[in-house]
Amino acid sequence: MTTVPMPDFVESRKEFLSRLLFLALPIMLQNLLVASVSFIDTMMIGMVGESALAAVGLANQMFFLMTLFFFGVSSGAAIFVAQYWGAQDKTSMHKVMGIALITSLAGAFFSSIISLSIPETIMRIFTNDLEVVARGREYLVVVAVSYVFTAVVMTFSASLRSTGDAKTPLYISFFSMSLNVVLNYLLILGKFGFPRLEVRGAALATVIARGAEMVLLLLLIYGKKRAVAAPLRSLVSFNRTMVKRYFVTCLPVILNELFWSLGMTTYKVAFSRMGIEVIASVNVSESIQGLFFVVLMGISNASAIMIGNRIGENHLDVAKLYAKRLLVIGFFTGAVLGGCLAFLSPWLPLPFNLSPPVARMTTLSLISLGLLIPIKAYNMVLVVGVLRSGGDTRFSMFVELAGVWLIGVPCAFLGALVFGIPIYYLYLFVGLEEAFKWIVGMFRIKSGKWVNRLTEDLPSTGVDLA
Repeated sequence: MTTVPMPDFVESRKEFLSRLLFLALPIMLQNLLVASVSFIDTMMIGMVGESALAAVGLANQMFFLMTLFFFGVSSGAAIFVAQYWGAQDKTSMHKVMGIALITSLAGAFFSSIISLSIPETIMRIFTNDLEVVARGREYLVVVAVSYVFTAVVMTFSASLRSTGDAKTPLYISFFSMSLNVVLNYLLILGKFGFPRLEVRGAALATVIARGAEMVLLLLLIYGKKRAVAAPLRSLVSFNRTMVKRYFVTCLPVILNELFWSLGMTTYKVAFSRMGIEVIASVNVSESIQGLFFVVLMGISNASAIMIGNRIGENHLDVAKLYAKRLLVIGFFTGAVLGGCLAFLSPWLPLPFNLSPPVARMTTLSLISLGLLIPIKAYNMVLVVGVLRSGGDTRFSMFVELAGVWLIGVPCAFLGALVFGIPIYYLYLFVGLEEAFKWIVGMFRIKSGKWVNRLTEDLPSTGVDLA
């Protein structure tokens, strides 16, 4: 493989940061909307009661699993889309999108059927509390339809961002999330003459908002003929060679997200054995933490686009330079965010309807989570932004899964069931997995083995289309 020398047009640090912010800000805002809706959902469900709060949190583990599956499939496709876009090969880009879309829809239909057919079985994985199981069942049988809508939205949104269009997904998400919040208020609490549906209302609001989001996104993409407006023929015209290439590179990403999300769900199984109060606290703590993670999600996704485009242009030295800069930015941004989370921890739980013991537990948990954010930030940019965009998906899978399943999961069960560690200290104990990923990841970056040009059979243009 011939590498194009480092070009003369390499940006100054100011230009580099401007480009990063141009790509990252719309992604940050979109993720802020998603996290804000989760925050408001949790707050409104909290008004119903702690059993409802626990039920929705546990029932949403199915949605969490599927979202991470969709993220794995769409992120895998985004690796190719970014590099094909950099190499000016729109036809191949559309074919890869087709593979990702079909894969995501297959997973969505499967999970919808499972949620509709055995909702009580799903809930009993986490808890035997009859009220929590009953409320969780109500939620699952309604929300199951939204998995299909989410599969389509995530595939097209990730592809749009990889071509440099991060604003369209932001605008659509703003509409969808605003609709979700309004419907939550009307249907959960029964305002302005609407029935008070509580848990079912939250699920119904999600289904309506996700369906509207999918329809509007597709109308804008195809109506304005955006770069990802692939004809149906292109979406299904991929050959065996392309499917093999996609899954050789992307299967580790998909398995990574699937087994990582299973690991996170397994944490919830361990936490749920500590009681309903702990689960209620965990749901509140993690919804608050999600608000702080939106910045890191924006940086890591923007990193993947910037590095992927450069590799597609065959400017590998520039890609390595970008990786070093972005990892440093990720760590120090995480340090600032973590400090803010810890400092604000006494006041952030106040909007929720929590009993004093659960509120105190949540405050201490937020301090622990704040201490972990800097290293989590580095690892997020490392895995999502650098290793995956460089096609080093097998190694990133190894790092993630080894950390979760060999360190994190054992620590969660030992801490919860054997040592009886309070949840706020248990977060730090489980955080040992992040330290492992950090150390191993730094050695991988220094080796330079993470850079792989997936479009090396295509001519290098050196033209920046992102």
